[in-house]
Amino acid sequence: MTFASAAVTLVAAPLRPDPEEARRLLQQELTERDYVAAQPTWLDRAADAFWSWIEGVRLGDAEGAPAVALVIVLVVVVAVVVGVVLVYGVPHLERRSARPGELFGDDDERDADALRASAREAAAAGDLDRAVVESFRALARALVERDVLTTSPGTTARTVGDRAARLFPARADRLRAAARAFDEVRYLDRPGTEQAWREITDLDRALEGDRTAVPA
Repeated sequence: MTFASAAVTLVAAPLRPDPEEARRLLQQELTERDYVAAQPTWLDRAADAFWSWIEGVRLGDAEGAPAVALVIVLVVVVAVVVGVVLVYGVPHLERRSARPGELFGDDDERDADALRASAREAAAAGDLDRAVVESFRALARALVERDVLTTSPGTTARTVGDRAARLFPARADRLRAAARAFDEVRYLDRPGTEQAWREITDLDRALEGDRTAVPA
């Protein structure tokens, strides 16, 4: 509003305007072009809010410009991590991070030799069910100890048989048959046989000298 127009308004206006006249004069003042142009736009308000947030960021004892630098560094780090995950996928856990006692749903801390000894004792005692189960456990634990495959909670005998079959294709049929014998005795209540126990034991011994056909 220019000085001349303001002077004209003041002269024209009564010294003590009534409420209605005062309201009219205020509306006229607020609609002047210069006043409207001076009001901040929505973009100005958004920018002010953003910079106010940046200035208010505190990381530890840092504030102001150092805090802005730290925020930028964190954003860059997050972007790099996301890029690595997208390119290489989620990193796998270390093989030895899994609990060594987990084997086909049971906690069993015995190593392969102890399981083999248990299978022999069971066979000698005529407990062929346990002999079959323990001999396949020994086979699976031996492969885990060699770091050629891993087991975890939920890994089944069939899964071990299939994975081992891919690693030792020349013995694929025998590996799957051994896993099937374990499942039949353990879950289907079929009686174990001396033949099944001996076949699994011989297979376990043969695998000790085999090298995997593909990287573990």
